Amino acid sequence: MASIITVFLSRLYIVTTSQAANSVIVLDFETTGLSPNMGDRAIEIGAVKIDNGVVVDHFQQLMNPGFRVSSFIEGYTGITNQMLQSAPGCGEVMDQFADFIAGHNLVAHNASFDQRFLDAELDSIGRGYQGQFACSMLIARRLYQDAPNHKLGTLVDYKNIDNDGVFHRALADSEMTAKLWLLMLKDLKSDYQLDMPDFSILQKLSRTAKASVPSYLRKQANR
Repeated sequence: MASIITVFLSRLYIVTTSQAANSVIVLDFETTGLSPNMGDRAIEIGAVKIDNGVVVDHFQQLMNPGFRVSSFIEGYTGITNQMLQSAPGCGEVMDQFADFIAGHNLVAHNASFDQRFLDAELDSIGRGYQGQFACSMLIARRLYQDAPNHKLGTLVDYKNIDNDGVFHRALADSEMTAKLWLLMLKDLKSDYQLDMPDFSILQKLSRTAKASVPSYLRKQANR
């Protein structure tokens, strides 16, 4: 009984989530498929921690979903069943990741996908998180309306973001998304004089009609 109480108390701490848009964790999952509701699991998590506009930490780990992944996923991600065979289980990895993301809001490219898997994997081990999500893809659609499309690889080329050409691996994609996120904050400052915005302003931007983006951002800058 005493050991159970000790474990409980070790989880019982208050975390204050930073509300600055330049202090976030950018994450990316590689998975066995499209939906945890259909039994799909995470097979890799990658994340970049940004504090005050500076990358200060990384998290990357393969995880064994408990079953073989399809040949399509092996080809798409480069993650093979042999690589996953010796990887720790999803629960072990996600328990560590829950600690890593504490106190930060979260960013992902096509965030609804990553949020579904984060929620499902953490729920399966009784963990949660305090931060909120913003989608870099939805924000890019509003800031870079002339881009050919808003896939991560396209935006990296469109904005001339330095990269090593590796995509569809979790850490590489989260690093590219982090560079895109910081560039968008820089463009908000140079184009709209919006410096050091709150995370909530970026969340609202992702839901703003494209035609209303300039007036919305000017209004935020004048507050």
